[in-house]
Amino acid sequence: MTPELIIGIGNEAIKVTVLLAAPVLIFGFVAGLIISIIQATTQIHEMTLTFIPKMIAVALAIVLFFPWMLKIISDFTIRLIANIPNYIH
Repeated sequence: MTPELIIGIGNEAIKVTVLLAAPVLIFGFVAGLIISIIQATTQIHEMTLTFIPKMIAVALAIVLFFPWMLKIISDFTIRLIANIPNYIH
């Protein structure tokens, strides 16, 4: 295994990680932003008010994007396992 090969695998793994995390993080961010705007306009500053909508948004993102996420991680794993003979040489 060459250092370039290891760096390439690491780069691909980081890209897959970002792809898998992005939809969930974006949904959580948008939910938090909306709740923050509502809290600012109504002057209700309850700390626990932000957690439930964020949890619901993240769960919704996971449910909506799970098939796509599973395809991405499966493709990456299949490519990684299929190329093991190439990595050994």
